[in-house]
Amino acid sequence: SYTQQALRNVRQEVLEIEVKKIHPNPHQPRTHFSPGDLEDLIASIKEHGIVQPLVVTKDGDEYELVAGERRLRAARTLGLTHVPAIAREATEQQKLELALIENIQREDLNAIDRAKAYKRFCTRFNLRAEELADRLGEYRSTVANYMRILELAQPVQELISQGRLGMGHGRCLLGIVNPRRRDELAIRCAESEWSVRSLEEVVRKEKEAPGVGIVPPKPVVANASPHLRDLQQLFEQSMKT
Repeated sequence: SYTQQALRNVRQEVLEIEVKKIHPNPHQPRTHFSPGDLEDLIASIKEHGIVQPLVVTKDGDEYELVAGERRLRAARTLGLTHVPAIAREATEQQKLELALIENIQREDLNAIDRAKAYKRFCTRFNLRAEELADRLGEYRSTVANYMRILELAQPVQELISQGRLGMGHGRCLLGIVNPRRRDELAIRCAESEWSVRSLEEVVRKEKEAPGVGIVPPKPVVANASPHLRDLQQLFEQSMKT
């Protein structure tokens, strides 16, 4: 893509930088950091060190973090004084693009954080969703679908951020026009752990006879294990479905 090609040409070098000289990235798309994942990362860094360098840009005598906030948090928790980092010279737009690309390439960036990052980028640089998709090398439909889920009410967005609902659930819920019914359905879906297919069936019935009550799908024989649910979500994100 245009952005990825441009960033390949950005001058960079690997440095050992003082942790105290690195300040947060205002363009950080990720807002939710799992405590469990952070603990695992701390344990890994304690044993093996920081394998993947952080990405920073020069800011006077200090540095602005572009990517690697979890690694930086882990380093601070462990009391490390220096961390390996790739220093890049970039414009404000390139900084935001870098932050987006670095985070989007990680499978665990939740759908709401990703959608908000897309929207912030479009707003700041006056771009349409299609133009942003071209710059980031993403499918246009992917960017448009992510941005659409921001039409959901804040409580529903929280359910998606927490992983209790997936991207597919969010897109399906947009088929309910009545906001109150949509919220009720989202809560019921999260509590009962409906699959996307089950939710689609409920939404179809709701469209045919609105206001008659939410009819739950037929119960399955057994709930999928958390491990299988994680694999399903990873597969959905990788396939953009």
